[in-house]
Amino acid sequence: MSDVTFSSADLTTFTRLDELGLEVVGQHLLPDRAVLACRVVDPDEWCRRCGCQGVPRDTVTRRLAHEPFGWRPTVLVVRLRRYRCTECGHVWRQDMTKAAAARAKISRGGLRWALVGLVCQHLSVARIAEALAVSWHTANAAVLAEGRRVLINDPTRFDGVRVIGVDEHVVRHEALLFRMEVRDLHRFAVAAAG
Repeated sequence: MSDVTFSSADLTTFTRLDELGLEVVGQHLLPDRAVLACRVVDPDEWCRRCGCQGVPRDTVTRRLAHEPFGWRPTVLVVRLRRYRCTECGHVWRQDMTKAAAARAKISRGGLRWALVGLVCQHLSVARIAEALAVSWHTANAAVLAEGRRVLINDPTRFDGVRVIGVDEHVVRHEALLFRMEVRDLHRFAVAAAG
């Protein structure tokens, strides 16, 4: 490793927010969580109704839970610019659907982390909710919806599968939990779990 080339530290890349179209502009570290101030990278200044250019009106903020780093919950405070159309007067916010769905409380990166934690690392929903600093119901609903979107609603998820095995086992945490997995025995991957 004597020929390693280092680049300058970049919090946006480290937290993978560049994949979500966000840029970190500030941070606030607390003993129990990290808060990252972000902005949307892509401008969104053209009216969706008439196509004319809008002028910045004001900003609003949106808080999102993001994947934890070092098991410290990470909160994104995203500043969104609001525009007003110069022609028709329509007002809109910057598009941030790349970072989170409308009205979502968890970023897409946080959902990806939660789904991997549940399916691959066998974390409980309670542990996922604690790591994201959201309620159990918020974490459960979000992970179920993301699991349906990514795993169940994918019509190609069984492409290339030649052998499927079913494995039932008991998981002992606070209570006796039964878990069933449908596995692709060719690739040793979980195809479905319940």
